[in-house]
Order: sequence, then C-alpha cells, then structure tokens
Amino acid sequence: MSMSDGLNRDSAETIEALPEVPEELSDEQLDHPSLYINRELSWLEFNRRVLEEARDRSVPLLERLKFLAIFSQNLDEFFMVRVGNLKQKIDSDINYSSGADRMLPREQMALISQMAHEMVEKQYRYLLDEILPPLAEAGIEILTGDRLTDEQRTFLDNLFSREVFPVLTPLALDLSHPFPHLTNGSSNMAIRLRRPKQPRTLLALVQLPSILPRFVNLPSAQGHQFLPLERVIRMNLDQLFPGMQIVDSYLFRVTRDADFDLDDYAEIKDLAETIERQIRERRRGVASRLEIGEEAPEDLVEFLRESLHLEPGDVYRLPSPLDLTGLFEICSLPGAESLKEPEFVPRIDPAISGAKSLFAAIRESDLLLHHPYDSFKPVVDFISAAATDPKVLAIKQTLYRTSSDSPIVAALQEAAHRGKQVSALVELQARMDEERNILWARELEKAGVHVVYGFVGLKTHCKVCLVVRRDDDKIRRYLHLSTGNYNPQTARVYTDLGLFTCNDEFADDASALFNYLTGYCELPHWKKLIVAPSRLRKFLIEKIESERQLGKKGRIVAKINAILEPTVIQALYRASRAGVSIDLVCRGICGLRPGIPGLSENIRVHSVVDRFLEHSRIYYFGQKGHPEVYIASADWMDRNLVRRLEVAFPIEDARLKARVIEILNISLLDNVKSRRLESDGIWRRYPVADDQPLLRSQSYFLRMAQQERRDTGLEPALDSLPMLDTQISREELFGCLRKNKVLATNGKK
Repeated sequence: MSMSDGLNRDSAETIEALPEVPEELSDEQLDHPSLYINRELSWLEFNRRVLEEARDRSVPLLERLKFLAIFSQNLDEFFMVRVGNLKQKIDSDINYSSGADRMLPREQMALISQMAHEMVEKQYRYLLDEILPPLAEAGIEILTGDRLTDEQRTFLDNLFSREVFPVLTPLALDLSHPFPHLTNGSSNMAIRLRRPKQPRTLLALVQLPSILPRFVNLPSAQGHQFLPLERVIRMNLDQLFPGMQIVDSYLFRVTRDADFDLDDYAEIKDLAETIERQIRERRRGVASRLEIGEEAPEDLVEFLRESLHLEPGDVYRLPSPLDLTGLFEICSLPGAESLKEPEFVPRIDPAISGAKSLFAAIRESDLLLHHPYDSFKPVVDFISAAATDPKVLAIKQTLYRTSSDSPIVAALQEAAHRGKQVSALVELQARMDEERNILWARELEKAGVHVVYGFVGLKTHCKVCLVVRRDDDKIRRYLHLSTGNYNPQTARVYTDLGLFTCNDEFADDASALFNYLTGYCELPHWKKLIVAPSRLRKFLIEKIESERQLGKKGRIVAKINAILEPTVIQALYRASRAGVSIDLVCRGICGLRPGIPGLSENIRVHSVVDRFLEHSRIYYFGQKGHPEVYIASADWMDRNLVRRLEVAFPIEDARLKARVIEILNISLLDNVKSRRLESDGIWRRYPVADDQPLLRSQSYFLRMAQQERRDTGLEPALDSLPMLDTQISREELFGCLRKNKVLATNGKK
C-alpha cells in the first residue's frame, strides 16, 4: 500500500496563504513579521497532522479511533488555554501582538475559528464514514438506542436506576432558577418540556456526571456494543421529570478558559494554597467554546450562546456523539488485538541486566536509554534501589509530571521512612497536573521528604535525579538526566532519552543545581550542564554562530517539540544564509519559515507523527566533522529558554554519541510518518518513488530493540516487526545513510 493511500490530500491546505517575504532583507531586518508563522495556527497544523493519522488505512482501526480521541483532547486544551488567553486579550481591548508574526488577537481568533471548524467537520466525517462502519463489521459498534434488544433495555433500566439516576441533578431555568454555572468540559442535556395541558415550553438542564463512563458497554451475544451515556438518560427522562411531557432534548458541551498566571508574586504567601485557589476558579473561567448537537433548534443554540457570552464563531454544531475524548474508553477495550498496534516488550540494556547492580553498571560506563524502546524499569529501579540500599545517604529529585500511582513517589517516601536525606522539587505549576502535584507534595511532606516548589514565576521543567551513595572506595554521586518526565505510564507512549552517569563533573553540576533550587546561592559556574534561563539561549546562539562561521561546511540538526524563540530563529536564518545545512525534526509548533530563497533555503523542517509521541530533544552541531551532541529538557521556545529552569547536557561517550546520532539519522530518513514544512506554511508528505524503500522510524527502532532481545536470548524468536513497507536490510539502510550524507559520526561522512 502506498503511504498516501486513504489520505485526504486537501487536509494539508492552510486557510490563508502566508504573507510575501520582502526581497533583500538584511541581517538586521530578520525580525520582519513575514518571516514567522503564527504560534496558534502552527499548533492547529500539528493537530491536523494528528487528525491525518486517523485517516491512514495502514493504521489499525482502534488506533485510528485513538487518534480521533487525541485530536479532541488536544483541541480541548487548546481552547482552554490558548483560545481562552486570546479571548481575554480581545475582551480587554488589547490590540497588539507579542508574537514575532505580529498577528493581532482578533485576526488570530478569526483564523482559529475557521481552521478549527474545518478540521472538526473532517474529524466527524472520518469517524462516521470511514472508521465506525468497518469497526462495526469487526464487531465493535456504537449504537444510537433504536436497535436495542430486550435484554439490553432491561440492563439499561437497571443501570439507570442503580447508578445513573442517583447522581443526576435536574436544573429548572426560570425567574427563580437563573442560568447555572456549567463547569469546564462538562457535557449537559438541554431538555424542553411542558406541564400537562399547558402550551408553554419550559427548559431544564441536566449535567452528565463525569464520574460515569462516556459509553455504556452493553451485553451482546457477539462482539461489543456501546451506547452513549446521554442516550441512556434520554430514555429515562420521565423519571427525572415525573408528570411532565418531554418535548425534546439536546446534548451540548462547554469549554472554558482554564489557564492562569500568578501575576502578583509579591502578594503570594503560600504557593500551594494560591494555586489551589486558582484551580477552583478556572473551573469557572470564561467560556471559550460551545459544542452542541447539529439537530438542536436555532433558538436554543442562540439562548445558550448568549447565556455563555460567546460569539457565533464559538459555536460548533456537531453530529452525535459529542465529546470524542470518550473514545479512549473504546480504544482501551481488552482483546481485539488485530485492531491495535502489536504489543511489544521494551528492551533492557544488557549492560544493566548483566550487572551485579544498577549502581555497578553505572560505575562501569555511562548508560543511555531510549524510551519506549528501552524499558523505563531501570529508572524506577534506580530510585527504588536507592530507597532501600543502606549505602545510599541521600536522594534529590525533580518532579514535573508523574503517574497517579507513582512508584517514584512511593520510593521517595520509603527512603524518607528509612531515615535518608530526601529532597523533592515538585513543580506545582505543571499545567493540568497542578492538583495531582499538590497532592503528591503533601504526601511526600507527611513521609518526611523535604519538599520545595522551586521559584515563583519560573517553572522547574528539568528532569534530574541525584543519588549519593557510600561505595566501598568513596562517596559517589549517581545521576539520571532525562528529556522526559518521571512517569512510567507516559514512558510507554512517549519517545524520550535518559542518561545514567556518575561522572564527577556532571555530579558537581547536579549538586550545585539542587543547592540553587533549595537554598540561597548565586548562579554556579557550570562544568557540564547548560541551564536555562541563565545560559541556554546564549549557548544555542553561540553554537549556531559557530556553525555559521564554517559556511557550507557547517551542519546543525535538532530534534525538538517546538521552535518559536525569535533570536534562535534569526540565528538559524543567518546560518542558512551562510550556507550551513540545517535539519529540524520538529513535532509541533514551528514559527520558522524554511525554504525561502536567499534566507532559509538551506533549512529543512520535518515532523514525525506516529504511534508514539515524539518527545525527546537532541541538539547536534557538526563542528567540522567532530560533532557535539546534546540532549535536553528544553524546546526552542521563549517559555523554555526564558521562563523555565531547563537543563541540556553533552553526550560525551563515543558509543552513546553514535547511538544518538543514529536516532537523528533514522528520524531524518523517515518517509512514511514524516511531513515536511514548506515555505508556504503547508506540511506535505514526502513524495516517494514506487521503487524507493519506505522507512518508518518508530518501527525501525522497535525492530532493532526486539532484534537485540532475541540476540541476547531474552525471548524466543518472534516475527519481525514491520520496519519498512518495502523490506531492506540494515546494510542497505546504512548505504542509504551514506548516500544521503545525513550526519557525521567520527569525522567522516
């Protein structure tokens, strides 16, 4: 199957062409707005790429359904944060833009509305026309309520009486019952009804409880059948409004501004209490979007819109079912393995599995883990072993996001119970995880962990764990640094890199970093770590400038989630003008315009959207064939380089450096799940000749990890995972690398 089979080519079109770039801009004019893509529109284009995966017929059906759910989840957060922020600016009559593209808030809102409506219409078309019918043929069906068997109706009657009815609250709307506050993300039913023998129509609301499943799993003789929760409630409205005549009912959903900024830092006395108050208030934020069933009458839509103080463009009239984030429940259905991506067992580095202990393995050499292909278990084991090892004296840890049943937190609590010195920096401002992090912070404090919250106004986003151990020869510090969070759940679906080391210079920097976070001190002189906001942005510009000095011999590659910071983009433009070859593997937002003649024609921007969320950050600078490679927690955005505490660090071990370079090589050669950003702002899939091998980078890494497990005897031989749609050998692959002269590894192309 061709990689473009089943893909809607018009899905790559943008709403409005980017402005023309003036001719002969000098290096001093690289702040011209035409050289930048708007942040919000670029993010929507990323979510469009997510949506395209739901259309790809080479993706298993339940995985396509999952991409629709991810698209909805992403869009929810976009409306809660980005659109909510824009609406605040518009309501405050702010008529300027802080973005490098200088697009005004009202201009952005108009384009956002147009693009979002277009993409949501396609989302439902893909769901109803292209995914649900074959899914029903495969035995998984979402019913409308009209085709229920007697057994299913009896089941639903009992379910409603036992579990649904007790938690529902009907709300009348009249002079004594004003329009209620509907919480952020809530789905609600608007019910029109009448009293017996009275013509006047009344209106009531019922909120769907979020604690109940979005889709009810029905008893079925074969396969799986689901019914949306609102259908169950609709079938039993007479029990909620006894004696009333039900005219009709319609589902709608409200999204609100859920972002907050702690502006007046001088007035903050307790950061945790302040954030808890802000969390409560954001549930009641200004409405930013109304989704409602397409069959709802116009007068009801207008009533709800005006009650929520929304503009006409904020209303999304949609087919059933609303709130497609609920599709996650169906995607996680046990069984149905043929409709999902094949399961895989992550690799465990033989240097770890064959060592006496993880500490012994780290003493032997630095270790690099590439998740999810490498298991996250060694990271958990590192902290768990430190908690119980009598030779361990102290543990210092940053926590930005972690799982709900975190073994990391449990290990830190155990370490404190055993009398070790344990410090945890818990970032309370990790967006959408604030409540969980406050809970963990308090649980850790109860266990005796010394908990700090970092700096007010500066999020601590770096991922660092430092273990101090009394070895037989001396006290030694063991260190784990990572691009990703200490979260075993997301480590199965995010691609990240982590480094274990006991290098003294790295350990000195880590100790200084934690002292800086927990105490009072001036910024230290870093030996190995490059830390934001004090140094990282300047470091990046210096490295880019160093490659610029090499002209056509210069080489820059970065694998990042987003690039938006104007001074970094301008440095890349200058390097491109000098002839430096630049490749950016940028998953999400990209404010840079590649391929502009005379300016960015030597810059190529790629984006890989596939089974796993690309999350690792790698920086590569060619340095005349003696490359420097760094991995980091930071993207190239102003928030990362200016408003967050981030860490980048070099990979110095030649063996590990070669492995990181291979990751970059394979990412650059992906022509199955990668798109390329062109100068007109459109992301396009790579044109591939019929006889050209197709490389899917994530499948390649899975196959290599699986192959190593077999080679080390850790599992029986399995059918090889699909690396290529047209199979080629590893030798042919590296021949392709050499032919394309992608990167240098040791001074040779």
